Amino acid sequence: MTRTLGLVAAGIVALSGCRGAPPDELTRLVDSLMPPVERAVGLKFTHRPYAAIRSKQQVRSYIVAKLDQEYPAEKARGIQVAYRLLGLLPDSLDLRPLLLDLLTEQIAGYYEPDSSALFMVSGDDPQMLRLVLAHEMVHALQHQHTPLESIMKLKGDDDRLTAAQAIFEGQATLAGLQIAVPKQNIIAMPEFWETFREQIKTQQSTMAVLKKAPRVIREELIFPYLAGADFMRWWAGSEHRDTVPFGRFLPQSTEQILHPSRYGLGDAPLPIVLHPAMADDHALYEDVLGEFEIRVLTAELTRTPEVSTALAIGWGGDRFRVYQSAEGPALVWYTAWDDSLSAERFRAGTGSALGRKRRLGYRLELSTQPISGHPGIRVVLAPARWARWKTLPTAEVGSGAVVEGGVGER
Repeated sequence: MTRTLGLVAAGIVALSGCRGAPPDELTRLVDSLMPPVERAVGLKFTHRPYAAIRSKQQVRSYIVAKLDQEYPAEKARGIQVAYRLLGLLPDSLDLRPLLLDLLTEQIAGYYEPDSSALFMVSGDDPQMLRLVLAHEMVHALQHQHTPLESIMKLKGDDDRLTAAQAIFEGQATLAGLQIAVPKQNIIAMPEFWETFREQIKTQQSTMAVLKKAPRVIREELIFPYLAGADFMRWWAGSEHRDTVPFGRFLPQSTEQILHPSRYGLGDAPLPIVLHPAMADDHALYEDVLGEFEIRVLTAELTRTPEVSTALAIGWGGDRFRVYQSAEGPALVWYTAWDDSLSAERFRAGTGSALGRKRRLGYRLELSTQPISGHPGIRVVLAPARWARWKTLPTAEVGSGAVVEGGVGER
């Protein structure tokens, strides 16, 4: 679900609106920002990006249309069922209206790949205009060198899409901040990033809709910007610094974003395939959680204040599927791990903790299930009288989904 939030909420790094500027003034500002944006990203504009101001009502209409496109009813229902069963959302919360209100509150500007145009949102803070515009111009520059719209239309692996989004938003966040403080090498200033994170948290706490949203929504919304910027800081000091992380260099999982050393080692995710396929009776939706969402789940189940990401958990791959039945919704979730110790740690920790939020009349089953030779754990959360208990889907490592690339070297 992170992908949908991020696609619509471009510009959240500003966490503020900007006053409408006259067209000529906005064009001059775009022209003045093109050179510093090119220097910060390391690519050249092929043409000047188009920019315009939109009212808050126009933005809300855009969000509705984008939610319809990227978050159709079937997917919305499937994610909501899965998150409720896992204890990430209360049963009383309807996700789609929350997302609409949340994104309307958040957006300060956005880049629209379909029209190759970027839009600033009219508001009250003119000092934010340059920062937001620089952020969105990075997206315009990215799109001139890699097919954003194709990459973000991959289906069935939101973890991989979240990783791609973290690159695009992280690069835009880092570049925007470099432009804002051009005389300082912020990449090499850890104290700057600690202050920046605290500022983001403080700003989040002042936003009425956001601060009331469930933790999984808050964490997913900010992940691409902060974790993505951290990855890009690593990239700037790595052997890849003379390239851009597009095309064949694009990270494939949130594990790689969180732990760049895994990326450097080529630790690619295992594409888990469930059998029978989604045409199976009563199968509602399936997707991948990935390391980051597993970490959010763990923090929620254990009531830990902060989501810990310091050490890799040994995630190899996962896939969940939700079913609808007369007895109630059901979830089957396969996880693959780098080694048996990591698998057992997950089973005894996060897996067992799922029982604490198990709803009345439901049964939790945790079992060791090797997946094509890899250590695996199967989690089933379903009504005790569910008819499919004896015919659960099986899992294997299949061929990975293909993301369309672009240029990777410069």
